[in-house]
Amino acid sequence: MVPASFLKGATLKTDDVERYHHERREYSSVRQHTGETAMSSNSLRSEAKTVIIGGGIVGNSLAYHLARMGREDIAILDKGPLPDPGGSTGHASNFLMPVEHSKEMTHLTRRSIEQYKDMDTFTNSGGIEVARTEERVEELKRRLQSAKAWGEPAELLTPEEVEALVPYVNTDLVKAGFYSTGAGTCDPLRAGEVMRARADEYTDGGLHVSPNTEVLDLHVEDGSIAAVETDRGTVTADEVVIAAGLWSPKLAEMAGVEIPLTPAVHQMVSVGPISFFEDYEGEISFPVVRDMDTQMYERQHGNDLEVGSYQHRPILWDVEDIPSIDEAPLSPTQPPLTDDAFEQSMADALEIVPELLDDPEAGIRHEIDGLLSQTPDGAPLLGPLQDVDGLWSCAAIWIKEAPAIGEAVAQWMTRGWSDIDLHGADVNRFYEYGNSRSFVKDRASEGFQKIYDIVHPAEQYQSARELRTSPFYEKQADLDAEFFEAAGWERPQWYESNSDLLDRYEDELAEFRRPNEWDSRWWSPNILAEHLHTREHVSMIGDMGFSIFDFRGSDVVDYLERMAVGRIDVDVGKTVYTPILAENGGFVSDLTIARLGPEHYRVVTGGAAGGSDRAWFGGHIPDDADVTMIDRSESLCTLGVWGPNARDMVEGVTEEDMSHDAFEPYTAQEITVGEVDAWAMRLSYIGEQGWEIYAPMGQGRRLWDVLWEAGQDHNVRPAGMGVYGTTGRLEKGYRLFGHELELEYNPAEAGLTFHGVKDADFIGKEAYAEAIDEENTATLCTLSVDDHAPEGGERRFMLGNEPVLDENGDVLVDDEGRRSYVTSAGTGPSVGKHLLMAYLPQSHAEEGQSLQVEYMGQQYPVTVEVVGSRSLFDPENERIRS
Repeated sequence: MVPASFLKGATLKTDDVERYHHERREYSSVRQHTGETAMSSNSLRSEAKTVIIGGGIVGNSLAYHLARMGREDIAILDKGPLPDPGGSTGHASNFLMPVEHSKEMTHLTRRSIEQYKDMDTFTNSGGIEVARTEERVEELKRRLQSAKAWGEPAELLTPEEVEALVPYVNTDLVKAGFYSTGAGTCDPLRAGEVMRARADEYTDGGLHVSPNTEVLDLHVEDGSIAAVETDRGTVTADEVVIAAGLWSPKLAEMAGVEIPLTPAVHQMVSVGPISFFEDYEGEISFPVVRDMDTQMYERQHGNDLEVGSYQHRPILWDVEDIPSIDEAPLSPTQPPLTDDAFEQSMADALEIVPELLDDPEAGIRHEIDGLLSQTPDGAPLLGPLQDVDGLWSCAAIWIKEAPAIGEAVAQWMTRGWSDIDLHGADVNRFYEYGNSRSFVKDRASEGFQKIYDIVHPAEQYQSARELRTSPFYEKQADLDAEFFEAAGWERPQWYESNSDLLDRYEDELAEFRRPNEWDSRWWSPNILAEHLHTREHVSMIGDMGFSIFDFRGSDVVDYLERMAVGRIDVDVGKTVYTPILAENGGFVSDLTIARLGPEHYRVVTGGAAGGSDRAWFGGHIPDDADVTMIDRSESLCTLGVWGPNARDMVEGVTEEDMSHDAFEPYTAQEITVGEVDAWAMRLSYIGEQGWEIYAPMGQGRRLWDVLWEAGQDHNVRPAGMGVYGTTGRLEKGYRLFGHELELEYNPAEAGLTFHGVKDADFIGKEAYAEAIDEENTATLCTLSVDDHAPEGGERRFMLGNEPVLDENGDVLVDDEGRRSYVTSAGTGPSVGKHLLMAYLPQSHAEEGQSLQVEYMGQQYPVTVEVVGSRSLFDPENERIRS
C-alpha cells in the first residue's frame, strides 16, 4: 500500500526536493540565484527598443520571434534567476493536449508543438481523456467533432483499447477514451534557453538578458511608455511587453493600466519510485491520462507518477502575498500543498491507477499548490494596452500555447496582424467593466471549475452578474426575461412571458422543438415564437449592449476613410455598414458608421468587440490629427422596434415624420419619442421594417414606457437576442464578427465586396483589391439540415463548430488548408429550416450541393442553400425598404 504519510500529505524532505528537480530539469537546480546565460550580463543597459518583462517560456518565445522578424535591440528582464526564474514555467505540468473546442487555441497548441519539436524539446507520448460517465462519453464525441473541424488527429477508444495503451489504468471505471495522438510533453526551460540563444543569433548579439533584476516602476510620458525602472537602474524603451505571468497585474498597475488576472492554485503531487516504470527509459513511455470526470490527470515522469488536480475548491492568491525568491522554500509559485483540498483527489487517483499508487516502495517526492494565472474567462490576455502607447500584454498563457502565442504577438507587434486570429484573447475585451479585483476573482473562481468540466457553448457565467444593466432591465425582468451576458451587459435572450405564443405557432414550431437536453440547454422554443411574432406584427428588442464611439474634428473624414472599406464621405444622415480590415485583408471588425455632421461621425459596434475596437480606432489616430474619440457606450441606450407594424406603432408617439420618404432606409436622424429626445437609424439586423432608437441612459426607461404603451394597439411583444443575433440574422444571411468574420478570411470570401474599391486609401486596401480580382479559395455559404434523425431516433440540432464533410465523410479542405466547419447555427422558423453557415471550397460551393455535417458522432445530410450573401428570407429586402 502507499505509505500513510502519502495519503495525508507528507512533509517534503530536502533530498526529495533536490532529487525531484534534478530528474525534472537536468540542467536546472532547485535554487539557482546566479544562472547567467551566454547573452546575460551583470550590467544593465540604459536603453533598448523593446523591453520584455518576464524570462519564462512566454518572454523567451516572444524575444525569439521578435528577433526572427527583425527586431534588433531586445532586453529581457526578470527578477528571478535563469533558466528557472520562479514562475509557472518551472513547475507547470508540461504536457500538451492539442484538442480544444476553440479553433484558435487548438491551432496555437499545434503550432507550439511544431516549435517544441524544432527545438528538440518535445516527446510525442499521446494523450487520452477517459470518461467515467455517459455524459462524458457524449462530450468525448464532441471532442472528436472539434478535432475533425480543426484538423487534429484523434480517435475514440473502447475501454479495452485504453487498457492496451495505458495498462495501469483501472478500466473497470472507464466507459470510453478520447485519444489525441499528437499530444505529448515538452521541456519549457530547455526551450527557453534555445530561444534565447536563437534570438541572440538573429540580433547579432542584440539580445540583452538581465536576470535577478526586479522592476520597480514603469514610466509613462505623454500617454506613451518611456522607461522601465529596476533595482539595478532604468532602461528607456520604445515598447514594453508585460510577460510576467501572475505578476502581470502588479506591473500593469505601475503604468496606470489593468491586466485582469489572479494567481490560482493547481495542486500537484509526484509519487515515486514506481517499480512499474523501472523497465522503461526516458521521461514518458505511456500516454498522458486525463481523468476528466474527476478533473484530474496522471502522467509518468521517469520513475515517478505525477498526479494533478483541478477538482479542488478554487484557491486564489493575491499577487502581493506571493513570497520572494529568498523567502520561498521551493520557488515563489510553489507554496506547500493544501492537504485537505487534495484528499478527494488522492482518493480518485487511487481508484483510476491503483496498480501504481499501491506500490509499497512509492512515496511523495514533491507536493505543491502550484500557482498559475486565471483570467475572468480562462483565455489569455494579449495585445496593446490602449491607455498607454507602446505597452503590451502577453499574459495568462499556458506552456502548451506559449511558443505560438509568442510568435503571434510578435507578428501583431511587427506588422499589425497575426496568422492565427487572437481576437478572443485581446486584453482589451474587459476594458472599463471587467478589471476590478472582485470581478476577476469571482469569475476566476467560477472559471477554474470549468477547466476540465463539460461546458456548453452557450453556457453563461453566474457570478458577477447585473454589472451593466440598461434602463429597460427592470421592465424586462418583470416580463420574465432570461438574461444572457455580453461584455458585462445583461441582455434578454428570450422572455418566458411569451410562452403563450407557443400555442399560437404550434404547427410552425413542431418540427423544430429540441428533444435532446444538450441541444435545448440554454435555449428556448420561445425564441422561435418571438421570431414569428416579429415577422407578423412588431417587437421591441434591446438593449443590444452596443459600443458607441463618436468622432469629431477637422481631420475626421480623412481618418475614418483610412479606417474603413466603405466610403465615409457621405451626406449627413447617411449610414455605412463596413468591414474594418487588417493589412492582410482579414477582418478586424465589422460595424456601422453614421454621419451626424460635417465633422461628426458615430461608430456603432458589437458590445463584445467594444474594447478591441476602441483600441484599434484609438491606436490609429495620427498624433498630429485633429480627431477626438468620445466613448458613448455607457451614456446611450438602444431600443430596436421592428416588424410590419413598426411604423404604425412609432409614428403615433414621435414628433417627426416617420414615413418612408421622410425617413429613408439606411439613414439616421434625431427624433423625439414622447418626451424623449433621441436619435434613430433606420436599419435592421433581422431584416424588418423599423429603427434602432438611441437615447440618454437617464431617459431610457421613459423611452421604453412610451413605446410599450404605443405598441399595445399594434400587438407589440418583447423579443430577445435569440431573434436578433441568431434566427433573424441567419435567415438574412448576415455575418457575425468572431464567427464568420475573422482574420483568416477576406471580404471576397465572406461575400462583402459590395463597396467595391474606393479611391481613398484604407488599411488592407491592397489585399482587399487583390481578393476581389482573384477567384475565391472558399466562399461563405448558407446550408440547411435535410434530416435531423437520419438513422431514426431523437432529432438533433447542430449548435456550431461542427465539421462539414463530403459524401464520403471526409472534412472539406480548401486550397489554403482551411477546413470547413459550421460558423453559426440556428433555426430559421420563417423559412422552415435549421440553418448553418460555413466557408466551403469553391469545388463544393454550389447551390443544391449535398454535403454532410458531423454532430455528436453522427453524420447529418445538409444542402447548400445559398452561395454568398444573398438572403434566404426576403432576398430583395422589401421589408426593410417598406
